[in-house]
Amino acid sequence: MHKLNHLFNQFEAQIVNFSKLDPSISEGNVGWHIVHSCLVIDSVIASVLKSDPSKFKKKFSFKAFMVLLLNQFPRGKAKAPSYTMPSEEESPASMLNHIKLTRINLEALLEANKNQYFTHPIFGELNKKDTIRFLYVHTYHHYKIIKDILK
Repeated sequence: MHKLNHLFNQFEAQIVNFSKLDPSISEGNVGWHIVHSCLVIDSVIASVLKSDPSKFKKKFSFKAFMVLLLNQFPRGKAKAPSYTMPSEEESPASMLNHIKLTRINLEALLEANKNQYFTHPIFGELNKKDTIRFLYVHTYHHYKIIKDILK
């Protein structure tokens, strides 16, 4: 969880660059990647907190294993669900609010049962530990995109 908090410190520092865009890197600007990361974390945590730990079934997923092992997602291969797409009206103030809410949700995730889970459409069911790892890898993926936009 420390690594995720560190990434959010980096996101806060990049809010000043929220409108920077490099279409050769991504269709989204810096702010889009920050808010998208927050929306993903918030929706995943909501799913985890609603889950029934007695229904968790550990099943091996080679794709999840590789992504979590290598700490990376391939770029441009997946389409984000609509509820994780930022609105067009994002501002530095709204981004700060997203980050604050996400930090609160991350704290709530720490209180979840170890077998509470969320179901990823490709990776299957991820328990609390694997969910935290997934959230880090996903957030780090977008952090790297932001760094490339700002080069």
